[in-house]
Amino acid sequence: VQLVESGGGLVQPGGSVKLSCATSGFTFSRYGLSWYRRAPGKERELVALIHVTGATNYADSVKGRFTISRENSKNTVNLQMNSLKSEDTAVYYCFAKAPFEMTGYWGQGVQVTVSS
Repeated sequence: VQLVESGGGLVQPGGSVKLSCATSGFTFSRYGLSWYRRAPGKERELVALIHVTGATNYADSVKGRFTISRENSKNTVNLQMNSLKSEDTAVYYCFAKAPFEMTGYWGQGVQVTVSS
């Protein structure tokens, strides 16, 4: 199983960036997909989740600014991040878990730094 994030980097406040997570080794369409982040000195937190059905959930701090999407034909999950703020600076992780399973799969993480 592999989850490989890409698309991070340095972006100015108010800017946008799109993260992608390319996966392999499991039946993608049967898994819920999430993006988590860990900011310096803080606990890891759930940012966005997209269910097998396509339904989505977002942390209050990113609602209206971030959009999670999945491409089942490409085994990829994306996170479009707009109107970025300095507090969005973190390492972002992709996570996949099947419903009713206790454990899932993590990507290695990608750094997003929001700074002028």
